[in-house]
Amino acid sequence: MNILITGAFGNVGTSLLRELLPRGRHHVRCFDVKSPRTERVARRYAGQIEVQWGDIRNAGDVRRAVEGRDVVIHLIAIIPPKSDLDHAVTRAVNVGGTQNILDALAGSSTRLIYSSSLALFGATQHMPPPRTVSDPIQLTDVYTETKAECERLIKASGVTYALLRFGAVLPIDVLGVIDPLMFDVPLGDRMEFVHTYDIGLALANAIDTPAIDGKTLLVGGGKRCQIYQREVILKPFEALGIGMLPESAFGHAPYHLDWLDTTESQRLLCYQRYTFDDYVRDVVQAVGWRRAFIRVLRPLIRRRLLAMSPYYKA
Repeated sequence: MNILITGAFGNVGTSLLRELLPRGRHHVRCFDVKSPRTERVARRYAGQIEVQWGDIRNAGDVRRAVEGRDVVIHLIAIIPPKSDLDHAVTRAVNVGGTQNILDALAGSSTRLIYSSSLALFGATQHMPPPRTVSDPIQLTDVYTETKAECERLIKASGVTYALLRFGAVLPIDVLGVIDPLMFDVPLGDRMEFVHTYDIGLALANAIDTPAIDGKTLLVGGGKRCQIYQREVILKPFEALGIGMLPESAFGHAPYHLDWLDTTESQRLLCYQRYTFDDYVRDVVQAVGWRRAFIRVLRPLIRRRLLAMSPYYKA
């Protein structure tokens, strides 16, 4: 089967490649924007994939990428906090890029698997969990506005589609991606974690599961991954030797996270394997020898982290 993965060299894309390539029965075309980072990642898969560099905002680039594909897995999106920096660019990439894919797929039998988000439910901590597909959408920022618009466009397009709303997918190599966003989530908020490798498996299985077509599925880690933000900070930071940060560093306004009803997605895609403790183990392994330096530099690292928090500084 001929597969296109947009955003193939990001967190979720590389997890999908990890699951998909060993199966050996697909021709995989990877579409991404060219940069030193994406070129470095692409070299890991030399000889196993076809690489097409381009801009999702360019209709010509997208048409060439989509040509001859049986399934398109669309992962490209600008996500928080970067999505808040330039609303026009966020809309051009998230909505305009998705429209370019839909235009390129018009009249074809190609299936589209679209990565959406649990953020569409808005702040629901005051409601009993879990969230279900039938819960209403609440638009809270430009990111959720664009995701909701993309879902609407896809449903109205006539393309064969499946919408997968992901839970909280955290990268394993955390040292390069820590940002102030983590301080916006109150420590007591519920969060449905899903291991990036499980997301990769869900997407790989989705390729061979036409029973998901026309559905909106919630893809999370399941009951064993229904945790609280306190655990998300405490467990990896303690394991790395940084230690828990003070509560005063975290906000109190409910964030757009919650637990999910993943019964149907698990029944169809059979992907839930890992717990948050497994993720912490993988984080420590990825950090490797750098962990010794983290312990030595612990006071400096903690000061730099706390300087990122608008609540602690206030």
